[in-house]
Amino acid sequence: MLDQITQAVVIGTITGAVYGLVALGIVLVYKSSGVFNFAQGEFGTIGVYATFAAVEFWHLPYAVGVLVGLAASVAAGLLTERLVIRPLFDAPRVTLLVATAGVALLALGVEFWRSGDVQLRVLPPISTELQRVKVFGVSVSDQRLVILAVLVVVAVGLALFFNRTTLGLAVLGASQEPVASELVGISVRRISALTWGLAAFVGGLAGILSAPISQFAPGFLTSGALIAG
Repeated sequence: MLDQITQAVVIGTITGAVYGLVALGIVLVYKSSGVFNFAQGEFGTIGVYATFAAVEFWHLPYAVGVLVGLAASVAAGLLTERLVIRPLFDAPRVTLLVATAGVALLALGVEFWRSGDVQLRVLPPISTELQRVKVFGVSVSDQRLVILAVLVVVAVGLALFFNRTTLGLAVLGASQEPVASELVGISVRRISALTWGLAAFVGGLAGILSAPISQFAPGFLTSGALIAG
C-alpha cells in the first residue's frame, strides 16, 4: 500500500509539472490584467506545431525547431495582446475573458483546418523511454525530469523577476495601480505586451516539452492541461 502511495505521489508530481508550466503562464496574464486567459493552452499548441513543421518538413535541427516553436508561441501571444486585448483594454474583465476564449476557438479551428484530427508526434533528442533515474524507487523518464527541472527554473526566475528587478516591480505596479503607474512614466500597454509575450513563451515551453511524451493533436494542451493548470 505504501509503495502504491509513493508511486502515485511521484507520478502525480512529475505529471503536474506540465500543469505547473501552464499555470505560470495563466498567472502572468492574471497578475497584469486580472484576466483568465483561455488561449494559454493554444499558445503552447501553436509552438508544438511550429516545432513539428521545422523539424519534420524543413529538416532543421531539433534545437532550432524548438526556437522556431517558441518564437511562434510568443508571436501568437503578442498578436493576441495587440489585436484583441488592447482594443478592449478598458472593457469589463468578463469581456476580455470571452475574447481569449474566442482566440482559443480560432486557433483550434485553424489547427483542425491545417492538420485535421491526425495524431502527430515530434521526437526530441532525449528518448522518452529512457529511465535512468529512480525517485523513491519509481523510474522516471529523462524527458519528464527535464520538464520538472524547467518548471523549477522558470518558477524561480519569475519569482526573482517580480521581486528583484525594476521591470518586474513595474509589472506589479501596473496591475495594481495602472493610473498611478502611468503618472510615473510606466507604459501600462507596453507592460501588458511584455506579460502576454512572457506568458506565451511559458506556454510554448509547456507544449514543446510535453508533446514528445505522447502524441499531440489540435487543442491537446487546452484539453489536457489548461483546466488542471
